[in-house]
Amino acid sequence: MTDFKRYLVTAALPYANGPVHIGHLAGCYIPSDIYVRFLRAQKKDVKFVCGSDEHGVPITIRAMKEAITPQQVVDKYHAIIKDSFAKMGISFDIYSRTSNKVHHETAAAFFKKMYDDGLFEEKETEQFYDEKAKTFLADRYITGTCPVCGNPGAYGDQCEKCGSSLSPEQLINPRSTLSDAIPVKKKTTHWYFPLQNYEPFLKKWVLEDHQEWKNNVYGQCRSWLDNGLQSRAMTRDSNWGVKVPVPGADGKVLYVWFDAPIGYISATKELTGHWADYWCKEDTKLVHFIGKDNIVFHCIIFPAMLKAHGGFVLPDNVPANEFLNIEGDKVSTSRNWAVWVNEYIKDFPGCEDVLRYVLCANAPETKDNDFTWKDFQDRNNSELVSIFGNFVNRTFVLMHKLCGGKVPKLHEDILDETDKAIIAEIKAAKTKVQSALENFRFRDALFEVIDLARSGNKYMQDKEPWIVAKDLTPTISKGEGAAAAAQKSIDNSLHLCLQLTANLAVLINPFLPTTALKMLHMMKVVDKMLEWENAGSLKLLSVGYTLREPELLFRKIEDAEISAQVEKLKAGLVKSDVAGQKSEGGSQKSEVKSEKAQGSNFKPQIEYDDFVKLDLKVGTITAAEKVPKADKLLKLEVDLGFEKRTIVSGIALHFQPDTIVGKQVVVVTNLAPRKMRGIESNGMILMAENAEGQLKFVNPDETVNNGSSVS
Repeated sequence: MTDFKRYLVTAALPYANGPVHIGHLAGCYIPSDIYVRFLRAQKKDVKFVCGSDEHGVPITIRAMKEAITPQQVVDKYHAIIKDSFAKMGISFDIYSRTSNKVHHETAAAFFKKMYDDGLFEEKETEQFYDEKAKTFLADRYITGTCPVCGNPGAYGDQCEKCGSSLSPEQLINPRSTLSDAIPVKKKTTHWYFPLQNYEPFLKKWVLEDHQEWKNNVYGQCRSWLDNGLQSRAMTRDSNWGVKVPVPGADGKVLYVWFDAPIGYISATKELTGHWADYWCKEDTKLVHFIGKDNIVFHCIIFPAMLKAHGGFVLPDNVPANEFLNIEGDKVSTSRNWAVWVNEYIKDFPGCEDVLRYVLCANAPETKDNDFTWKDFQDRNNSELVSIFGNFVNRTFVLMHKLCGGKVPKLHEDILDETDKAIIAEIKAAKTKVQSALENFRFRDALFEVIDLARSGNKYMQDKEPWIVAKDLTPTISKGEGAAAAAQKSIDNSLHLCLQLTANLAVLINPFLPTTALKMLHMMKVVDKMLEWENAGSLKLLSVGYTLREPELLFRKIEDAEISAQVEKLKAGLVKSDVAGQKSEGGSQKSEVKSEKAQGSNFKPQIEYDDFVKLDLKVGTITAAEKVPKADKLLKLEVDLGFEKRTIVSGIALHFQPDTIVGKQVVVVTNLAPRKMRGIESNGMILMAENAEGQLKFVNPDETVNNGSSVS
């Protein structure tokens, strides 16, 4: 690890519009806490900052649904989230919130400097407006029928049923969620950040200087940069958020993704008067822990903001995890398909470390992973109880039984090959765990710790001190010498097992801090022993020192507890689905049946005759241009062989017009024409979304004739 003078570690600011679930923990909060505890054990100067993200559309939508103010929403959920993190042992140095005065001042000053330096583009655009509510509407405030799947409750930015990215112009029969009025277009002015101006800097900084970043992070950044960056609006029409600090900006606030990452800076300001040391000195290592859905903001937009503003260090690493599914299904807060942390804490009191263990051992570090309650039970019972806890318990029981409750002496003159092998493993474990942690491979690091406990069990089984103890009483055939030799053998095996136990406490501490403290209590030592320099040592427990009686580190989790959790999850899903269907005025057919409840974004089953109604043909894009005053729309000319069609497609955020001319695509040619921004669109282009959230064309492997049918 490079020798930085200080470390600043951030974890993504959770939205204060609901509790946190285990997907959040697995995504960034447990990995970041493990890393910080590891740094602290090394006596590094480290600050660990986070806080609630309390601005943005989801907050105001939640307030509207609950008939309360946005401030009441964030006050409620900030408290719940903060309590959940504390009880799970997430050891933030500060957990702040973006509604604090210091944050508003910091974010406004950041924007004002960039504004004064002439770094924004001021643009007048037309945006949707609710004439009844007399307010501009963010995309999420507009609902209508999805043009892809027919869902009547699609939002103006996405259909949550089929997952399609949308723009309000694409919705059929759009309505305002505030008043049910039909939204109209109205001119408004906003300030845009020209990201394209920072492409050369970002390409060098990311693609050349940080090739060591995780593949999922590096790959998503490359995809964005290869597709070309565009100006992004940094302000919104709203009364909830950080007010835009420039003339003529009444009723406008900073866009939440400009505002939120500055929350890391304002939280550090709250924490220490030396905040600038952590943000502005080049010998600081800044690390952002996030989920994969935040990669573009932390690796492209926020670094470009910091670069443009000047005077700030840039992140050294952004170790983002993928998503954690639950019981084979994607987490969905709207469908209540989630394991909520505050509920877990109530259902499994004293088992916080168990959840930390399972979520780390099964962390989605390189791909989406699946949490199941059965796996949770198996890992607890088979690994924590039967391997780690069993070794520690057996060691203490035998030490009290065979060594009078005191640490026995190590007789180096009789060490055998088995003893030497376990000594080598104890010393090697530190290097293995440290290397994995420094490279953000937390699953591998945890495996090494459990593997050391596994080796301890095997060593004890090989040495069999309980069998050797039969020779402690002299007999006619076995004299005093045999008894003394037996005691020496027992001393050696239990001395090494106790030193191994002490090493396990040091090594497990970043992962399971409560467990490490329990072990310290049993060993009657202070927490100074948990410092990283002690790992690998065989002198952590002094000879002749009296240790306490053993206490179980983990309890077995019973089948009935797991069944109850599975039923609770299913019951919550059914309740949520029925409520959702009632609100849409549709039938109460269970979506468990129509979507198979396990996950996927499957639509209801159709007959073959329904499918063949679609006329799918291959065409070539011959021209492309942006639709004026529409950020998401491109106007395309597509050659279908027998004719050329004009198609309006919501892909402008993913493709530059000149990069897609000549591309072959698959077109739904028999959709009824629709007018979008005054342009008649005659067809729909099929797209697919990759793992990084980027749209890709669905096209043939080889060039085929325009007009060829797809079947």
